[in-house]
Amino acid sequence: MTKNKDKAVNEFAHSKPTRIAPEILAEAVDALRCVASGDRVFVGSGLAVPQLLVEALAMRAKELEGVEVTHLMTFGTAPYSAPGLEKSFRTNALFTGANVRAAVNEGRGDYTPIFLSEIPALIRSGDFNVDTCLVQVTPPGTHGHCSLGIDCACTLEAARNAKNVIGLVNEQMPWVYGENFLHKDEFRALIRYDHPLPELPRKAPSDAEKLIGLFCAELVPNGACLQLGIGAIPDAVLASLGDKRDLGMHTEMFSDGAVELVHKGVINCKAKTLHLDKMIASFVLGSKVLYDFVRSNPLVEFRPVDHTNDPFVIARNDNMISINSAIQVDLTGQVCSDSIGHGIYSGFGGQVDFVRGASRSKGGKPIIALESTAKSGTISRITPTLSPGAGVVTSRADVHYVCTEYGVAYLHGKTIRERAHALIRIAHPQFREELKYAATQRKLI
Repeated sequence: MTKNKDKAVNEFAHSKPTRIAPEILAEAVDALRCVASGDRVFVGSGLAVPQLLVEALAMRAKELEGVEVTHLMTFGTAPYSAPGLEKSFRTNALFTGANVRAAVNEGRGDYTPIFLSEIPALIRSGDFNVDTCLVQVTPPGTHGHCSLGIDCACTLEAARNAKNVIGLVNEQMPWVYGENFLHKDEFRALIRYDHPLPELPRKAPSDAEKLIGLFCAELVPNGACLQLGIGAIPDAVLASLGDKRDLGMHTEMFSDGAVELVHKGVINCKAKTLHLDKMIASFVLGSKVLYDFVRSNPLVEFRPVDHTNDPFVIARNDNMISINSAIQVDLTGQVCSDSIGHGIYSGFGGQVDFVRGASRSKGGKPIIALESTAKSGTISRITPTLSPGAGVVTSRADVHYVCTEYGVAYLHGKTIRERAHALIRIAHPQFREELKYAATQRKLI
């Protein structure tokens, strides 16, 4: 979930960097001579960031002006977003991670709110041209193709449409099946640098998160198809599904918790109505255990997000259960999940894609799950109104289920009055009277 994901990002971002041989870094800098002032550079995302290439790009700061560096959430350092480099680089986050959040909120970088499913088409249209794409890949296979490994979300489309593609070839990147390949001839340069992939630490769920996991699990029938994010609450949900049978997965990403359910035989994808016998995703975030699981595993197929996150594709999975997080939910059901007040925090990601896809699925259930409070219990996440400046990511008409550690509120087709009563019931007890008073003052109840 949001706060746990952010903690993991910060822990990773401040980990000790790998020492890079000077001659390899020099080779990377030379390969990046194709980047000119005013260009747009797209960087591979998640834990597949080609960190060597990013460092090499930053080393050209004195030679460049007005280069836009575009990406989804990335882990590790983002040297192009450092204070003092504003004339050389400007980050454009399609999903804002911890490593560029300060730049975005201090006006040194940009945030583009967009549904994850729509990014590939935006790139293809030419309205969002890519001059250079930086990716991390496997060595070429027998037929000359490199796998994008643990991330093909938007990276594949960016590479297909870029004028220049620079690849960081890493023997330790897992070969992953699906629509996840580029031929070696499509690269302007391939630079070999073998190194372990970074890993995300897992955090044990709190008692509240465990309760949320149990409530969410009660909404999951046997044979359901799952979409879950990263963090303690998704892990708590997965940990509560041990007694289920024949679960499937169609998601933008998954992590270690899903692997454990595969090993237990709970996730086998045998009841799926689309992509039978396949776990469909576009990237993974987790540990070496996860990387070893997806490596050359015929159960797993990666596809770009204009497939995984297309609501019409998602809806073809019967009993589609989507579970996504939020920062705030107001008493009418509006969901804020990309900002804290005026401050940009993350992004739209795939939340709306999967809420709409699951809601149109036969037997589907879109769930928004969040702890009832923030800041050590001092702030209610169920609020009379969203904070000033907070953005609505999922509209109140889209919301079906909202879950906290105090239960589940079902909002679809309900009046504003009914919604307010239902949400107050799952708020933290210490805030319920305050919420009732505010709702009464606003004539909601």
